[in-house]
Amino acid sequence: MVGSATDRSAPKPAKRSTNARSSDLPKLAKPALRALDAAGIRNIDQLAKLSEVELLKLHGMGPNAILRLRAALAGVGKSFVSST
Repeated sequence: MVGSATDRSAPKPAKRSTNARSSDLPKLAKPALRALDAAGIRNIDQLAKLSEVELLKLHGMGPNAILRLRAALAGVGKSFVSST
């Protein structure tokens, strides 16, 4: 049978761990992690250069992620930049 559940000849692609590259970012839902990864945001310092408004424009970023990111920034004495 072609494409059956018993066809094990093709190896499955390895899953890319987004969280491994974002070690100092807080635990977030996968869509939010993918949004940060796609935007090239890998750490707290890069995150602190953005505003909440900019982050909310990213597909996959929602209010819960913003709350967690804001708390993570506050934990290291940083904050989002002010939106103009």
